[in-house]
Amino acid sequence: MEDFILWLKYVLLGIVQGATEPIPVSSSGHLIIVQRLLGMEQNGLSFEILTNTASLIAIMFIFREDIKKLIVGGWRFLVSRNAEYRADFMFCVYIIIGTLPAAIGAVLFKDKIEEIFTSVYTVAISLLITGVALWLIRNLRGRKRDGDLSVKDAILVGLAQAVALIPGISRSGATVIASIAVGMKQETALKFSFMLYIPISIGGVILGASDIVTDPHRVQLAIPYILAFITTLIVTYFSMRWFMGIMARGNLIYFSYYCFVVGILLLIFL
Repeated sequence: MEDFILWLKYVLLGIVQGATEPIPVSSSGHLIIVQRLLGMEQNGLSFEILTNTASLIAIMFIFREDIKKLIVGGWRFLVSRNAEYRADFMFCVYIIIGTLPAAIGAVLFKDKIEEIFTSVYTVAISLLITGVALWLIRNLRGRKRDGDLSVKDAILVGLAQAVALIPGISRSGATVIASIAVGMKQETALKFSFMLYIPISIGGVILGASDIVTDPHRVQLAIPYILAFITTLIVTYFSMRWFMGIMARGNLIYFSYYCFVVGILLLIFL
């Protein structure tokens, strides 16, 4: 019976990770909250890497045509210098530029950041900050499409992604908010946000692979981890599809309300 309850807890963690990874409410923050409510200790890096990998696979599947287009177009421009493919090449360049701040921050400061800021109080404050940011950009409707981006745009959005290393600050929220704030259209903001997510997540999986191999609990928790992985994969797919619809309709304001409510409740009760 204890094993079954443990499995259910990890399925719930997978649902939380999958549901919150694509949307601007912080998956890491929600995992901290749920683990606290369930009386679970903080899971190690191996669990984080496994569930993030599941979310990564789901998101890459959804954006597979965009990824293919960028890779093919970027390569063709390098080979032929054909102006037809220049926009794809430059979009790839901007993804690289935008990835650097978070990549550097993760290598240098991630462990220290999580050591200092991993608390329910931090999550509550971070959610309130996210709520304010979402409120401020609620009426913005940019004009920049894929081919209109600049180095400055990539750097600003990249810096926003670096800030999301703090638990409770949503990565998708930070990058979508920054993308809209610099004038991107909703569709381009969504695409650029999750194109930035892919390389930083792949890097995290590669760097953290050794943590999975050396995890002393990997045999004991094999079934719970597998259940959480599968659950995260499925739920991320549907959550991402839902969020794409929200973005298309410009209804980010509802996430602002959610962040305010949850942040205030955390400050009061936890």
